[in-house]
Amino acid sequence: MDVFYNPDGIGDVLILPLDDANRYEVKHENIGDITKITNEDNTIVGYNLFRASTNIDLPGKGKIALTEDLLNQLKNVFQKQGVQDSLDFDLRPKFVVGYVKTKDAHADADKLSVCQVDTGDETLQIVCGAPNIDAGQKVVVAKVGATMPSGMKIKPTELRGVPSNGMICSQKELGLPDAPKEKGIYVLDDSYRTGEPFEF
Repeated sequence: MDVFYNPDGIGDVLILPLDDANRYEVKHENIGDITKITNEDNTIVGYNLFRASTNIDLPGKGKIALTEDLLNQLKNVFQKQGVQDSLDFDLRPKFVVGYVKTKDAHADADKLSVCQVDTGDETLQIVCGAPNIDAGQKVVVAKVGATMPSGMKIKPTELRGVPSNGMICSQKELGLPDAPKEKGIYVLDDSYRTGEPFEF
């Protein structure tokens, strides 16, 4: 899980996105230095922590991985400011190297493949529409809970009736420079280890 800190662009504010707030009509509730952002169903979609550099020790700027230490600092701040919400987040990496164990044709869609992908700690079924996907490849997997550079949040879904848990990514979807124009997933070389975080 990542948080975001851009003091030059938006000020001394730490942004904790839990969902894509752009998809909802949102409400804001201010509690001390914390703004809680909820959707129309009162589901929390994120928090903003103002005076962030005063409240916590920040390891840098931009996209910051939410570590156990940083999460514990945030829990202390929330407790001190009277916010009782649970901050028990899954801190495992959301972008990892996956190994495509099998690729089968989708029974109801010619251009879709149903893949079983080893991500080190589990095997995920992912439906993929890329023309260059194949068994035996190492690929970048955005796991459920990942937030893409576009802001899209990866959730469990069904594609033409087949469950899919994650996304096999292209270079363009990852926002990598010099991404090829042709469609297709990003195939990694064998130097990458299955299950390791993919940094970009």
